Amino acid sequence: MKLVYAFDAYCGWSHGFSGTLREVVSRHPALPVEVVSGGLFTGPRRVPIREFGYVQGANARIAEQTGAEFGEGYERLIADGSFVMDSEAAARGVVALRRAAPDRAAELAGALQRAFYVHGLSLSDPATYRKVAEQAGLDADAVVAAFEAPEARNAAADDFRRSAELGVTGFPTLLAVDGGRVTVLAQGHATADEIDRRLAALTTAPTH
Repeated sequence: MKLVYAFDAYCGWSHGFSGTLREVVSRHPALPVEVVSGGLFTGPRRVPIREFGYVQGANARIAEQTGAEFGEGYERLIADGSFVMDSEAAARGVVALRRAAPDRAAELAGALQRAFYVHGLSLSDPATYRKVAEQAGLDADAVVAAFEAPEARNAAADDFRRSAELGVTGFPTLLAVDGGRVTVLAQGHATADEIDRRLAALTTAPTH
């Protein structure tokens, strides 16, 4: 069995879920975690952030429910309103970081979200990946090269497809995947204790 975490780096609720994911991963070190990007802001949804008028209200709810931090750098982006969230670029970044440290994918997904939601850094900017890679002790040149490589676009599209094939309809979604059996452990918001209970029920359930 493994965990599959489907998220979008530009999704506020995914940012809010980062702490829970960190806790779940630390409690279950033997469970592999696959991180898959969703395509929340692609195509016609790639527009200036001011077009999403609900963002600030949603962020206040996310902070209240999860304790997630929304920093000054990010607040400046919201106030300006012209920033464009591009989930395909963010997914390419996830691919690049995942390639550099596959066993740290969940941790690096959280680091990417902090780069945007706390520091207001663009996930379309190679400099952001350089910074995240350096802070994580990874080969920053290799990460930036992987982010900019033509095949990264295909890998991002593969992630979007995988997310859809797993039946994910919203982000974040945490799944337990055991062979052909896919179980939703969390969608949107859950505590580590709630996820633990769902995992425990899975491992004690009779198999048919």
